[in-house]
Amino acid sequence: MIKISIEQVKKLREATGAGILETRKALEETGGDEKKALEILKKKGLQVAEKKKERETKQGVIEVYSHAGGRVVSVVELLCESDFVARNEEFKSLAHELAMQVAAMKPKDMKELLGQEYIRDPQKKVEEILKETIAKIRENIQIGRLARFELGE
Repeated sequence: MIKISIEQVKKLREATGAGILETRKALEETGGDEKKALEILKKKGLQVAEKKKERETKQGVIEVYSHAGGRVVSVVELLCESDFVARNEEFKSLAHELAMQVAAMKPKDMKELLGQEYIRDPQKKVEEILKETIAKIRENIQIGRLARFELGE
């Protein structure tokens, strides 16, 4: 049996938000291969996200992003289930990233936004980033409203 180090478990937990036992099990399942374990945990996380998508979201934040010296402004309403998650730094960071995405890529609506390539990683769609955060935080997250304003537009 392969020895799984605490550092391996910690590293994967930070990357995925999975529990200690779940992380250890994935590492054991893959013989200590961190890349394969990460894929297993991401797949399980996406399944969790799928199960949570019907849960009610009444809390959240409204993020405002100003770009080009105030010439472009975007607003994103990001919703979650609890005020505890709404105060979570990872949740707030997601709201900020989405507001930057709206400012840069000019989506007309939420559906278009979710289908766009993520500005920080073109290999991923915005929808994937959202699902990864849901899997990590373990709570339903939805994009509510969004708007973008540009001076002279």
